[in-house]
Amino acid sequence: MIGLIFGETHFPKEILKKIKKRKVRYLIIDLTKSRVFKKDRHFNAVSIGQFGRIIKILKENNCKKVLFAGRVKKPNFSKLRLDLKGIYYMPRIIKSSKLGDAAILKEIIKILSQERIRTVSSLTFNPELTLKKGNYSKTKPNKEDKTDINKAIKTLNRLGKYTFSQGAVVRNRKVIAIEGKGGTQKMLKRCKSKKFRNKGVLVKFPKKKQDLRIDLPTVGLQTLTQCKSAGIKGIVLKGKQNVFLERKKCISFANKNKMFITVK
Repeated sequence: MIGLIFGETHFPKEILKKIKKRKVRYLIIDLTKSRVFKKDRHFNAVSIGQFGRIIKILKENNCKKVLFAGRVKKPNFSKLRLDLKGIYYMPRIIKSSKLGDAAILKEIIKILSQERIRTVSSLTFNPELTLKKGNYSKTKPNKEDKTDINKAIKTLNRLGKYTFSQGAVVRNRKVIAIEGKGGTQKMLKRCKSKKFRNKGVLVKFPKKKQDLRIDLPTVGLQTLTQCKSAGIKGIVLKGKQNVFLERKKCISFANKNKMFITVK
């Protein structure tokens, strides 16, 4: 039995499909606001502040390991329903939340570890959703693109204190935007240019000191369409350290719009 602790985004749904196909016994701890998985018979609606209930559910079902997938946004702590363990652990969660949404999950992992519940990689059942090094589109980065890519990678490598930054956009050797707490979509909106079309690159790499079991940079068709709208020519990911959704649709879209998808 594995415990699936699911947040927002489409990634958890892909994991659930594979687990059902493989007939793996599971239960779901749904941390989404809209209770996305409420129709599943193994669904459990739990507040992020109800640690006692989460641990009780996992232990009663003999779940010795859990998998995290999807985004868990920083909650309104003043409105959380807390149980006794929630009251005990909440100061740690509040402290970690100042470092970004991913830090909240990291702290939950530490808490579960103290309860002898192990966290496995979010790609355990879906290794096909990550990409190896190489170019996945007909269009390949030219000399100018490679210069922009190197600039973006160096920029991300220097951002030690920006623990929530997974992405950077560089155009004409200039850093146009760095991903903030608002995520990739908000960053790309800031990058729209009437002057430049099909110019510049989005690089999405894991954060520094990131726990690679959770919160890997995720790219899908929506990311490609947003890049197209912003006038960006291509996307660069880190080999085996990414989640790439809707692969065929993304590659088809990139080829149609003369964009590149490259993995370093």
